[in-house]
Amino acid sequence: MSSQKGDTALSKEVKESSIKSFLAKLRKRHIIETLAAFIGGGWLIYEIVERVLVLHYKFPEALLDITLITLIAALISTILWRWFSGTEKRPGNVKVELLLVPLIILVALSIDLNLILQMGGIPGKKLLIGVVAFLLGIAWVIFKSLQWAAGMPETGKKEVEVSPPAPSRPENSIAVLPFVDMSPQKDQEYFCDGMTEDLINRLSNIRELRVPARTSAFMFKGKTPDMHDVGEKLKVQTALEGSVQKFGSLIRITAQLINIADGYHLWSEKYDREVKDIFAIQDEISSAIVDALRLKLTAQEKKKIEEHQIHDTAAYELYLRAYYEIWRFKEDALDRIVQDLQNALNITGPNPLLYSAMAEAYRQYVNIGVKQEDYLEKAEDYIKKALALDPGSSKANVALGHLTEYGNQQEGIRYFKKALALNPNEPDALRRLALIYLDVGKPSAALPLMERFKKADPLNPGNHLLQGFSHCYDGQFGLALDSMRKWYQSDPENPVRGFHYALMLAYNKALDEAFSIIDRSAQATPNNAVTKFGLLLKYGLLKDKEKAFQIMTPDFQKTCQRDSEWSYYVVVAFALLDEKKEALDWLENAVNRGFVNYPFIIEYDIFLKNIRGEPRFKKLMERVKYEWEHFEE
Repeated sequence: MSSQKGDTALSKEVKESSIKSFLAKLRKRHIIETLAAFIGGGWLIYEIVERVLVLHYKFPEALLDITLITLIAALISTILWRWFSGTEKRPGNVKVELLLVPLIILVALSIDLNLILQMGGIPGKKLLIGVVAFLLGIAWVIFKSLQWAAGMPETGKKEVEVSPPAPSRPENSIAVLPFVDMSPQKDQEYFCDGMTEDLINRLSNIRELRVPARTSAFMFKGKTPDMHDVGEKLKVQTALEGSVQKFGSLIRITAQLINIADGYHLWSEKYDREVKDIFAIQDEISSAIVDALRLKLTAQEKKKIEEHQIHDTAAYELYLRAYYEIWRFKEDALDRIVQDLQNALNITGPNPLLYSAMAEAYRQYVNIGVKQEDYLEKAEDYIKKALALDPGSSKANVALGHLTEYGNQQEGIRYFKKALALNPNEPDALRRLALIYLDVGKPSAALPLMERFKKADPLNPGNHLLQGFSHCYDGQFGLALDSMRKWYQSDPENPVRGFHYALMLAYNKALDEAFSIIDRSAQATPNNAVTKFGLLLKYGLLKDKEKAFQIMTPDFQKTCQRDSEWSYYVVVAFALLDEKKEALDWLENAVNRGFVNYPFIIEYDIFLKNIRGEPRFKKLMERVKYEWEHFEE
């Protein structure tokens, strides 16, 4: 019963939000201003033509008809152009404004010309002009339809979501595919992954060469990919593939560089060495690729591709296993990560890459509410150690950006930008910086970063996350749901992905499915802060105040208070509960922490309806609007 009531209330809110969203789009595309300008300006022009040309200078009255028709055609054309050119989704890439506006202009010109001929006493030409205009219009429609049809997917294929145009394959681009374990015991998976990862990192230091990141390259792990498929999905011209065989202290590595266009080998080699020579082999492979692609390296690039961030294969394997578990948002995974990184440090001694990963792990404990200030201090200590050893570490600057975001979002942005200055393709910096700009309502700043992230790591599920938030903050909850579903399906056990998918389901009134995901997360990770956000959302939608307040323990409140986005999710829950003071307290905290997405807060978020009429809300929005308008990008 509660769920049905919730659906009814949400349905009403969604309808109201749709009207507000439509009005907001009218303002965003300047339709209202255009209409007002034409009414005022058009009236003035018509008056001048009537009083000056017709009444005073005795021009024919048909001139008034010509003026009126021309003004109406100009108005309709301008409104259509502003409306459709502002549309993000274009099924089949059909640009409606390019189809309709020329037709309207052609019709108006045809009518005007007929009237002019009539004024000149030549009525016999009217039919001919009408026929010519009609034929030209038909020709224009056929031409544009054929042009757009050439860009449509094959018949029977589902139209895909329109994203920023996929980049063409640059001449100097390479995908480093996961090396295959050919050892008899099949026990060298992490060794193979380490080889692949190291080569990706080395080659990524060459600015002339585009190298898709690990996440995208590893989508082909365990498969026998078709090279044409690799080229299409990763937008590359060449691919490196290889294998590893290990026999005690001996190792055999084969590698071949393949031209995607024709499938031929540009270079291939076999290395029979001792395991201790692995880094020398990686040096040789990197140099061979540079030579085969005829790349010219700067002195700094030569130095970078010869560097070894971790000089021990076992330690590097531990790092790889640890780093890519950090973003699973689970306490047991973090425990394993810290142990793996400590074991790696025991092997290598002080190391900036390992220190940076350790800082991220300790910060993540705090992020999911498992630990508090003492772990933030540990994270800060590890970042200081990393930067002391290597001030030019992009990973250390990303970790510092994540940490400083808690207190000063602008400072966090500064470190993410610094990381990108050090490594323009640093995926973590691109993703987080884009997300910050989306959070603060600056999609124009986020879009170039999203495009760079997609280019650097085209198959990374994080692309769906960014697309989802982009749609959500624009009030397009249906499109956001589709993107969030894809992100969630790539790792359904991840509590963060489950929560955001459940949130989008709630915005789309699919409460039963949202509650199901929230309940599964509560069983799997009951102490996780992200799980508690899901429960708060559920209890808010069900108007269950008692259970909602039970979740707000002192430790959970500390976790929420640090983060702008976390705080905003609490706002949503209390607004749904009609607990206006609590909601406004948390909204003020979210704003203090940097959540200043004025368009979303004031217009699009359907869950904030209960607090928008409050004087305190209106006063706070004055500040939010100012900070949003003056946010430093």
